[in-house]
Amino acid sequence: MTDLRVLRGGESSPTYLLLHGLGATADVWHGLTGLLGDASWVAPDLPGHGGSSPLPSYSFAGVASAVSSLIDPRGTVIVGHSFGGVVGLHLAGRPGVLAVAGLGIKSAWSDEELAKAAAMAQRPAPTYTTRAEAAQRHLRVAGLEGLMFEAPDAAVVETGDGWRPAFDQRAFGIGDPQVDVLVAASPVPVVLARGEHDRMVPASSAPVALPGLGHNAHVEDPGALLALLSTPPLRPLV
Repeated sequence: MTDLRVLRGGESSPTYLLLHGLGATADVWHGLTGLLGDASWVAPDLPGHGGSSPLPSYSFAGVASAVSSLIDPRGTVIVGHSFGGVVGLHLAGRPGVLAVAGLGIKSAWSDEELAKAAAMAQRPAPTYTTRAEAAQRHLRVAGLEGLMFEAPDAAVVETGDGWRPAFDQRAFGIGDPQVDVLVAASPVPVVLARGEHDRMVPASSAPVALPGLGHNAHVEDPGALLALLSTPPLRPLV
């Protein structure tokens, strides 16, 4: 079992399981959850992120297993961003999952990109003199610079040497997500979307484009994601 920091709200079905991207925390969903009304939602810090414990090693299947108990067997729509979207695809076959919405998933990785990510996973986490510097590093790694005014408390930790991001850098080395294989194997509907200006994800990888938005579209314009969740084959909120 992995100790998870989990945010929750709402009561009505289905439950929306919200899975953030690499380096981020569950706090990135605050804009969306504020629009969900009484719809039930649950948003964890993924293992090795924010207030959740790290894993001994990282695989998409392992991260998925660590959060699988958060699926409501009565009905769950999984909404995952980037890294979290791949985790969501690994959960597609679990009892209770109705559909998966993947936002900003980078599906094509070159050998050079994978090697660079593996090298980053071997580096020690940087330590800073002040919390503000560590918070800025958190926002940079999560791609949130300019989109969030302040890093959440869970995003950084104080050590004897100073401050550092809470993110476990070993997760950088998680490997090729093999998105096409996961989508083909999913027993439930899958919707892949991207911000129109997402430079990480080509249009060919995600049939649905959210106009005017970038990689963190759910933070930039939560209402655009809400509209997506209200269209088939994703279950409407009302």
